[in-house]
Amino acid sequence: MKCLSIDLDGTLLNSKHEITEESSKAIKELQDQGYQLILNTGRAYRDVIKYDAVKGLDIPIFCINGSVLYDEEGEILYEASLPIDVYKELLQELSQLGVRVLVYTNHGGFPSTLPPLHNMDEGELDELFNAFNYDDILEQDSLTIYKLIALVRYEQVELIDEVKKALAGNEHISMASSFPNNVEITSNEAQKGKAIMRYQQMTGKQFTEIYAFGDGGNDLAQFEVATKSVAMGNAPLSIQEKADIITKTNDEDGFVYSVRHLLSLI
Repeated sequence: MKCLSIDLDGTLLNSKHEITEESSKAIKELQDQGYQLILNTGRAYRDVIKYDAVKGLDIPIFCINGSVLYDEEGEILYEASLPIDVYKELLQELSQLGVRVLVYTNHGGFPSTLPPLHNMDEGELDELFNAFNYDDILEQDSLTIYKLIALVRYEQVELIDEVKKALAGNEHISMASSFPNNVEITSNEAQKGKAIMRYQQMTGKQFTEIYAFGDGGNDLAQFEVATKSVAMGNAPLSIQEKADIITKTNDEDGFVYSVRHLLSLI
């Protein structure tokens, strides 16, 4: 069986955060031909299934950079979380660095998940983060923490390197960037590439070929396990250089172009 592992933001989604009709059509054709399709994203599950085009797919969805694996029916197959003491340590270090922090949990994202922030201006973002009390997160019942995102203004992207350096020695975590102005921090067991391999082990499926599609630093882990890796034309040069193939941008239906013309899968 051949597998396609597909990122969402910047890959399957265009810059308007839409799945185009052409992309939906290509996915249906791939399914009809017997390919195993997987959505492999940094998003939380709720931020994935809100799309009508996703609801009808009946495919596995790997969320939060491989932290939570859902099967075709939306049942959880696997979870990788951050221990509470590690979370407290990370939050303290990130607070000292003066970056904004998002926390993804089994109760949702605090003070938000990332997608809703795309439509906010800096004033709204300041108000959101300044008003939030992170101690409230620890009051949640049966709390599980999946991911922290360190987020900065685009004019402060140099802070991202400082975050990575400050946390580099922590053996409990894995770090990757979905956008140039963030660092996504998960369990060291949570990576997109590990998620693909773990899914095979858990289901007994054997993928003869793996095609990975992405545009960000959190996609490099799936590129590493792929037979063929495909970077979007809108991906940073550093990501394109790690891919086997470069397709058109996400606003030019680059995913569709790659499966129809560059890879000739359909």
